[in-house]
Amino acid sequence: MSPPSLLSSLLPEPFLAPKYLGWLADGFLTTLWASLLVVAASTALGIVFAAARESGRPALVRATGAYLSALRNTPLLVQLFFWYFGLPALLPDALLEWLNTVHALAIGGVELARWPSFEFLAAVVGLVFYSTAYVGEDIRSGLRGVPASQRAAATALGLTTAQALRHVVLPQALRIATPPLLGQYMNILKNTSLGMAVGLMELSYRARQAEAESWRTFQVYGVATLLYILAIAAIEVAGQLLERRRARQPF
Repeated sequence: MSPPSLLSSLLPEPFLAPKYLGWLADGFLTTLWASLLVVAASTALGIVFAAARESGRPALVRATGAYLSALRNTPLLVQLFFWYFGLPALLPDALLEWLNTVHALAIGGVELARWPSFEFLAAVVGLVFYSTAYVGEDIRSGLRGVPASQRAAATALGLTTAQALRHVVLPQALRIATPPLLGQYMNILKNTSLGMAVGLMELSYRARQAEAESWRTFQVYGVATLLYILAIAAIEVAGQLLERRRARQPF
């Protein structure tokens, strides 16, 4: 072996080719986008869920209790398989074909938006239904943490039950529930990795894809781990900033 060849064999190879870094970046953006949608939807549904649980109406209490039992006592992976494999079996063939076809909104040849893939929809819907059970219970705990005198005072001022809940009770409940909610949001971000089982091309899917082609196991999963850590750290920092802001505004 010539000296230049020997020297080149001893030098470290490039960390990761731009192609694979691009795959990881694309998967990370999909993870963030899916997480954002799930957080927003599960929070909105969680508020409705918590209000129904605390409504005192037997039918609503039983229905939400059954939902809670079903969603929290079955594995998330099984639920994702249901939305991806089970539900399509009940859909009309025409609708299923439409869902699996690429649709794009374009004006003057410029693509403005694209309908998400069926894999993305199935994963997000499954995560929303699953996460709502947990987010709703955290919000319900916040509702229970608001003194009953607050509702009574709001009612005495002429507010209806719905108005008292919206303007008086719910803001305080969300403030109480913020720490556990942030924990749920972190879990949502991590749970998106299970979406790879139904073809969601998020960060874990892209990492496996890049590792299978590049054989750079340490580098690929090292970058993926770092991206997950950075995303979780961003949520933690946002929570700390929110708490500091609220500490300066106690009322």
